[in-house]
Amino acid sequence: MKKNTSAVGEIKVSRGRLIKRDLRNNWSIYIMALFPLAYFIIFNYIPMGGILMAFQDFSIKKGLWGSKWVGMEQFIRYFNGPNFWRTFRNTLLISIYGLAFSFPFPIIFALCLNEVRNKKFKKVTQTISYLPYFISVVVVVSILNDFCKANGVLTQLAAAFGDTGGALISRPEWFRTLFIGSNMWQHLGYNAIIFISALAAIDPELYEAAVIDGAGRWKQTLYITLPGIASTIVVLLILRLGQIMNVGYEKIILMYGPTTFDTGDVISSYVYRVGIIDGNYSYSTAINLFNSVVNFIILFLGNTISRKISDTSLW
Repeated sequence: MKKNTSAVGEIKVSRGRLIKRDLRNNWSIYIMALFPLAYFIIFNYIPMGGILMAFQDFSIKKGLWGSKWVGMEQFIRYFNGPNFWRTFRNTLLISIYGLAFSFPFPIIFALCLNEVRNKKFKKVTQTISYLPYFISVVVVVSILNDFCKANGVLTQLAAAFGDTGGALISRPEWFRTLFIGSNMWQHLGYNAIIFISALAAIDPELYEAAVIDGAGRWKQTLYITLPGIASTIVVLLILRLGQIMNVGYEKIILMYGPTTFDTGDVISSYVYRVGIIDGNYSYSTAINLFNSVVNFIILFLGNTISRKISDTSLW
């Protein structure tokens, strides 16, 4: 027993010396690591204490620890309210449509660029494609408003195909299409970067061997390219599922109006109105917490299914 105790003590001492030596040799790296660590602690972990407001009748005067505890009252109020089904349905539909259309397009775009042999044309096309990402959301919505007003280009184009409803921007049936379509245009090139990088990592000898075996472009894509980036696609899809209920309120509140509330009002825009404008902090916190819980459940289910089907998962 004494020998075992002394051996454990020696291991602890040696580990301590290694840690001290590592800190002394790499002190500059640890100092740099403090800044992102401090960022996440201050802006991500400390604010989690505010979740308590979802279970309180929060008062600024009484503070977080002095406000009345009401339990699940705020959640029940939202679930029984007239805005629950509308905001939940719109958030889910916009997210699902966005996932169905926005997620595959960067992959297809990256695959198309991968087949281009003219390097100059390839670089110019890629640069042009991700330039819209750096345009402000306010500017994007302003452009959208100009194009979709009564005499706008897109409205006139829709009229040429038989649409007679007038300005697209003020019509509820067009809101989701315009929102998702403008998102696809703005984020296409930027989202394709990671797939282009994954394609560049595929061993060129695999393509050479496929050519020798008589495989054409389509078979090379099907049996080499897609399997080569499959893990990247799965991981990004799981991460996207974890954000499926997060529809940014900034673009929504810039786009929607009284005529498009029925199809444009989502959970995040509703939280903005009741929390920031009306000052009902407990109610808005409860709604946002519900939204986060739904995201977590979908992320967990997506990761579990992916691990069983493809052996690729986040954890």
